[in-house]
Amino acid sequence: MIYYQRGSENDVLGTDDLKEALFSALEKLGPRKKVLAVPPDYTRFHSKAGELTAYAHEYYGDKLTDVLPALGTHSPMTEEQMSHMYPGVPRNLFRIHDWRNDVVILGIVPGSYISEITGGRIDYDWPAQVNKMINEGGHDLILSIGQVVPHEVIGMANYNKNIFVGTGGSEGINKSHFIGAAYGMERIMGRANNPVRRVLNYASEKFASHLPIIYVLTVIGHDDKEGLVARGIFIGDDEEVFERASDLSIKVNFEMVDEPLRKVVVFLDPSEFKSTWLGNKSIYRTRMALADGAEIIVLAPGLREFGEDATIDKLIRKYGYRGTPATLKATEENKDLQENLGAAAHLIHGSSEERFSITYCPGHLSKEEIESVNFNYAPLEEMMTKYNPEKLKDGKNIMPDGEEIFFISNPALGLWAHKDRFSE
Repeated sequence: MIYYQRGSENDVLGTDDLKEALFSALEKLGPRKKVLAVPPDYTRFHSKAGELTAYAHEYYGDKLTDVLPALGTHSPMTEEQMSHMYPGVPRNLFRIHDWRNDVVILGIVPGSYISEITGGRIDYDWPAQVNKMINEGGHDLILSIGQVVPHEVIGMANYNKNIFVGTGGSEGINKSHFIGAAYGMERIMGRANNPVRRVLNYASEKFASHLPIIYVLTVIGHDDKEGLVARGIFIGDDEEVFERASDLSIKVNFEMVDEPLRKVVVFLDPSEFKSTWLGNKSIYRTRMALADGAEIIVLAPGLREFGEDATIDKLIRKYGYRGTPATLKATEENKDLQENLGAAAHLIHGSSEERFSITYCPGHLSKEEIESVNFNYAPLEEMMTKYNPEKLKDGKNIMPDGEEIFFISNPALGLWAHKDRFSE
């Protein structure tokens, strides 16, 4: 059921609009005694989810008893990040999701079903894992808050991904990521219906229908006058609310380029991107727009690690971004990758498959570290001078020397493709 929906390609929803939307939906739900909010972490700062979480606290007061950021495999939020993202929400309400230990299994999606929907590429069982608080916290309302946007692992981010991956466990996260990588990232990105999503939908229907989950989904776009703005908000409890948000997101966040891009420069905001685990969105989200032999230059002043998790960081350093055949071979031969299939999937996603070149310009990693994982290196200061993010506009730019580049100020907000590489 949809409790509230509003949005279009041209809408600009302000703070009052978002507050009115949430309050209107919550009013329809009736009184609640114990509420859990599950918003994203700081890597989704621009989602407006922090603002909406604050409105939920304003509406429910002390009946909002817990806030569980959907960390997935990401690092716990800092005090500074929580204060910035969730203004006015008491710190004592926040809980830390431990994806390796603090989970329960609601049920098992059978390998036979997964084999059927992946064309036989994957046939293992998938555990529907969630944080214990989701299933055992005694809440009479769970507000899953987040942004719908094209995504490399699951086609379109959010909806039940926020629950089964954002508060999921090691096995569930790893296996879901590997399903997407094995099926083919370029067959998934920008599509709401795909094998990974169907696995999660199976779990929602079979194992989680008893949970009082309401989804609060935003669509964020770029406005020439106002910068990042909310284009839509959709609130409901079933797949339809996600589909409607996805339809708007494709209109807002997806750009089909006229010609394959030969040189792309991506800027990674240092407050948001500190690892290649996140920063490789610059690769994931642009690869379908890149010409064979193209170059992508990643300006990454905040980059200080490869993985958000110490174990994954070690695996990335060990195996590097060396393409699908090498990664699948390494996974077959090495137990550490077999036990961390999410890392193996990420190594596939972050590789150019030798089709284009990737040059990283890091703020805190050395040339040797960058080159050890199979990326090219260029000095940050030199490249920031040549390609100054403050002077470039999103999209096509002609540099003083006549060079043509395509600039992206935040890869997390979109998906770029050329028609030759994006087809139904």
